[in-house]
Amino acid sequence: MSQTDLTPEQLLSIAREYWRPDRYQHLTQEPSPEDHKREARWKEVLQKADRWHAFLNALSRELPDFTMGDGTATADACFRCVAYPVKGRPLPPFDWAVVGCISILAPIYMLYGIEFERAGKVRLRSTVRFEPLTPPMRHPADVFARKIEETFGVSALPREVAEIPVPLVVEWKEPPETMLFHALFSNQPENVP
Repeated sequence: MSQTDLTPEQLLSIAREYWRPDRYQHLTQEPSPEDHKREARWKEVLQKADRWHAFLNALSRELPDFTMGDGTATADACFRCVAYPVKGRPLPPFDWAVVGCISILAPIYMLYGIEFERAGKVRLRSTVRFEPLTPPMRHPADVFARKIEETFGVSALPREVAEIPVPLVVEWKEPPETMLFHALFSNQPENVP
């Protein structure tokens, strides 16, 4: 996996363009300038959504034993693809998934796994696992990394950079819990379909 040439300071500067250090919207009930900028960025990248859908189809062909899902939500700052280690519709119960995130704010991506605690078909709890991933997660993660880099020309964000605390409010994440990952990707990485 290639690594980004952007420094943590440059990435924080980018994140500050799209997220505030306070709860402006919750205090004023009005979208902030950062909210408007993030919305405009989504409108811009969604005009090229056909590329994203072609990418998901290519992943499905490369991972025929997995069910592929689109975990993208415009409340986040990324496109997300999810590989479930089972086939079928509706999905049978599964214990884990692998997620690939491509930021819409910077030319970076990140991979992670989610482990699910279940009671029958009901998810009780989800635990996010950044690198190192478990051995079963490794194969789909390697395929994700290769295809993301080939298709989008973005670089992997190292875990140690992703976990840097930032003084920004990202949806419901507030300092000191907010990490650079939340600002550049998702404030709820465990929330997948």
